Amino acid sequence: MGKQEVSVTSFLMDFAAGGISGAVAKTATAPIERVKLIIQTQDANPMIKSGEVPRYTGIINCFSRVYSEQGLVAFWRGNFTNVIRYFPTQAFNFAFKDTIKALFPRYSPKTQFFWFFMTNMASGGLAGAGSLCIVYPLDYARTRLASDVGSKQKSFNGLMDCLVKTAKGPSGVMGLYNGFGVSVAGIIPYRGVYFGMFDSLMGINPFTKQGGIIALFSKFVVAQTTAITAGYASYPFDTIRRRLQMQSEKPKSEWIYKGTVDCFYKILAEEGVGAMFKGAGANAIRTVGSALVLVLYGEIKTLMGFEGGAGGGE
Repeated sequence: MGKQEVSVTSFLMDFAAGGISGAVAKTATAPIERVKLIIQTQDANPMIKSGEVPRYTGIINCFSRVYSEQGLVAFWRGNFTNVIRYFPTQAFNFAFKDTIKALFPRYSPKTQFFWFFMTNMASGGLAGAGSLCIVYPLDYARTRLASDVGSKQKSFNGLMDCLVKTAKGPSGVMGLYNGFGVSVAGIIPYRGVYFGMFDSLMGINPFTKQGGIIALFSKFVVAQTTAITAGYASYPFDTIRRRLQMQSEKPKSEWIYKGTVDCFYKILAEEGVGAMFKGAGANAIRTVGSALVLVLYGEIKTLMGFEGGAGGGE
């Protein structure tokens, strides 16, 4: 019974630490994340495709136009939804990852590095896919709220308006899950690298146990490297799912893309391989938030009296 109580308490601490660190980091990086989403989805945005709203030519151009057309507060449009989404997403990711990892054999990072890395990647990927099933409608709403452009009437007036209008549309409730399949496919390499690489690098980080600013800085460097690598590994999957989400509330006759495969081929044929990485520069800057999540997670657990280390790293 004692072990079970410790296990439940540890799970709840993982849940709280992951959620709090995620909410703080997402709010801090909300402006750059909104810019990334606008650039990434503009080729599927009807207002931009019709010429009603001019295209965004880059990160600086997008920043200046959002500020001039919608005001400073607009950089946080959809952030409330993102925090709501991110709390359970990140919390379940971290909590389930450690729980799932406990089901695998334990390997030494020094003598069995390959199996240590593969175990971390598998547990991270499964945790990410599981949590996505729960929070995908919120992820959809985040994309749609953040991708509103121009200074005219918004497509949606908030989280509930977005969810209700989409659910009442031609696709029904399933419209909220448009792009879900490619999201699950993409979450495996993203979370796999995100958690697996971090825990693996931390396992061989010589500064981890030194304490103080050196240990904290080394954690941040490892976290930043991990976040950027994971972001690029899964970015094409993310681009496809965002494009599919942009057409969810419309009749299928008005869809630009018939599905994941059609979207993939159309982007390559009409825009080239580089289009798969539109907004990736802003995303690389945004990964500072992801790195902060990993570092904050470990520090919050330490303050709670549990072992530090992001994602339950050993």
